[in-house]
Amino acid sequence: MLFFKNDALRPQYPRPSVHPADHVNATDEEKWYVCNQCHQKITQPGFYMNVQGRHEHTYANPSGIVYNIKCFSNAQGYSFLGPASTEFTWFSGHSWRIIICTACLTHIGWHFKSNGGANFFGFISDRLLLVSSSSE
Repeated sequence: MLFFKNDALRPQYPRPSVHPADHVNATDEEKWYVCNQCHQKITQPGFYMNVQGRHEHTYANPSGIVYNIKCFSNAQGYSFLGPASTEFTWFSGHSWRIIICTACLTHIGWHFKSNGGANFFGFISDRLLLVSSSSE
């Protein structure tokens, strides 16, 4: 079952304290991470987020598939695929949900939510491209 998010229903996430506003500069604001398949805008470098001390992580799922993920505090252009789960979570105390690109339905990563309500996105590095707004 797909749960589509639109801009009116999507919760707005505050920028985390680990990501100071002065990290965002004009160059970052002009760049987007887009879906590698269809170029749907997903997130921006200004939303980088450190989780467990790092922005990038490498994990394997129970089937042995290895993923390199990058963590972000905010995103758009995604939908949830299936319910939240705590099975085989990569981040202790967090549930996860698969997220897909709304335009082409490609699996692009996961949304992680802690028991306390804090959340972040873990995007699969090779499923996103970093582009300049002027190159779209």
